[in-house]
Amino acid sequence: MTAPEVKLFNTLTREKEVFVPLTPGQVKMYTCGPTVYNYAHIGNLRSYIFPDLLKKLLAFLGYQVTQIMNFTDVGHLTSDADAGDDKIEKAAAALGKSAWDISKFYAEAFKQDISALNIAFPSRFTYATDYIPQQIDLVKALEDKDLTYANEDGVYYDTAQFSDYGKMAKLDLEGLQEGARIDADGKRNKTDFALWKFSPSDAQRQMEWESPWGKGFPGWHLECTAMIFAELGPTIDIHTGGTDHIPVHHTNEIAQAEGATGQPFVKYWLHGEFLVLDQNQRMGKSEGNFVTLQTLIDAGFSPKAYRYLCLTSHYRHFLTFSQDNLKAASTAYFKLKRTIEHLHAQDDRHPEGAAEYREKILNALCDDLNAPKAVGLIWDLVQNDQVGDAHKLVLIREFDQILSLDLLNFTDYPELLLQIPDEVQSLAQARWEARLAKNWAESDRLRDLIQAAGFQMRDGKDSFELVALDA
Repeated sequence: MTAPEVKLFNTLTREKEVFVPLTPGQVKMYTCGPTVYNYAHIGNLRSYIFPDLLKKLLAFLGYQVTQIMNFTDVGHLTSDADAGDDKIEKAAAALGKSAWDISKFYAEAFKQDISALNIAFPSRFTYATDYIPQQIDLVKALEDKDLTYANEDGVYYDTAQFSDYGKMAKLDLEGLQEGARIDADGKRNKTDFALWKFSPSDAQRQMEWESPWGKGFPGWHLECTAMIFAELGPTIDIHTGGTDHIPVHHTNEIAQAEGATGQPFVKYWLHGEFLVLDQNQRMGKSEGNFVTLQTLIDAGFSPKAYRYLCLTSHYRHFLTFSQDNLKAASTAYFKLKRTIEHLHAQDDRHPEGAAEYREKILNALCDDLNAPKAVGLIWDLVQNDQVGDAHKLVLIREFDQILSLDLLNFTDYPELLLQIPDEVQSLAQARWEARLAKNWAESDRLRDLIQAAGFQMRDGKDSFELVALDA
């Protein structure tokens, strides 16, 4: 079968486009990573699942993918308008630790979270503090193009001098300027943003560096552009992030990059939508309503069940999160795994049906990462009697390389095991051993005790599964 075209919704054009890499067979991809001042919440983590899906799909299709993901470990202020405190320095002061220790701790915590979600690490993690010279060089390049000015607060990008400013976000610049008032911080235009912030004269920051303009630290938007230039070059294939990045962060990245080089910065921009709570309330650290992955684990849920929940909603759609939704997704996820576990590898009937499913599943994934459709087709496949189990298992193994749901791992049922009393698990193990010894009377006796406790055993070829009677 000829591989289908990959079609991606490009935020820049607001259209679904056929993916054609800049260099045949190779993909340069950048993913905006977290600001490491606190644990990532599950809404943050959702935004890293769709780039993972995309990267694995492209690799599956034979592309060589180089992905960079950054850690913002300096410069992200509490306001996107270049005001407020540095989030990391604020967290460090609150906890009585150094900013360096805070950022290192939460970066490692983030890595543990994405590992638990089967999100593959990028080709390289980059840290903003490792690229200070490159960020200073980028400000110099913009200065040489007369795109900057300095005031008492720092060095700013003059957005009025960049004619394409706001093109991706489709900003109404005239309206913004008409509604603007003269700011106390001395910005010429409301949309101007900091490239280099000066350190306060009356206090010393933990993270600050010398520069041609004075001691200070880089603006939040500067780091991503500088790291992309350093690691991937002036123009890349794909840049991913959340929809909240569109109006400010990614708009400013484009202004920096294209202002400095005069070349297109990114060919395909992909943005994931928010995870929301009831009444469409966004989950966020600043709102104080965030849930971490560890919270879900402590409640007995598998991280893979959360990944499954995310894959049942398209990445460009809002995903409403509730405990009931997660419970339903978890039940469905483990039911799917149980169904797969009981497939028979020797049943090789109807290979032609498997070929049709392969084409449909791959087409779904290539159509702007339509994971909900792909998951639905997997469900349809495992329940279809017109396809031999052996062929089902081949397809599941193949596409789980992309979906990464551990569909062939039958040893991890955490939320079920938490609900099964130890004595019932002991009875089940004893019954399994009696069955292996062909002690049928003892096996039947133990089975009756297990059922009286509200559970049943499902015997496989090499293992058993213990479930509630109503499962």
